[in-house]
Amino acid sequence: MNDQRFIIEMGMGNDLHGMDYQKAAIRAIEDAIRHSTLPIFAATGIPHTDMRVAVTIGVQEPDKLDTDALAARLPRGRATVTAVRGGQNVTNPDTGETLVIATAAVEAFLPDQSARWRAG
Repeated sequence: MNDQRFIIEMGMGNDLHGMDYQKAAIRAIEDAIRHSTLPIFAATGIPHTDMRVAVTIGVQEPDKLDTDALAARLPRGRATVTAVRGGQNVTNPDTGETLVIATAAVEAFLPDQSARWRAG
């Protein structure tokens, strides 16, 4: 595969009540993708379907994530989501409630475009 990464964004999301890893992961992905815009597609005519998106989500209990549902929420490209152990669980000592913190790395790749461009 000759894909070249052209963007990486990081995000964080949490669920303060309910210990919902999926909700925290959704918020982490949304946080990451809200930090960028991709004018490359309009500027070059490259279809966004040429873009491969690889998301890595870190939570303390990765097996509780529905990675296919998370991938389906991404607005552009062909997405895959991998869940790994990471993030944090923080217990509120006053209530015993656990706060879930998820982290996301969203990477976007395009096939090698060097043949399309020439140095002037």
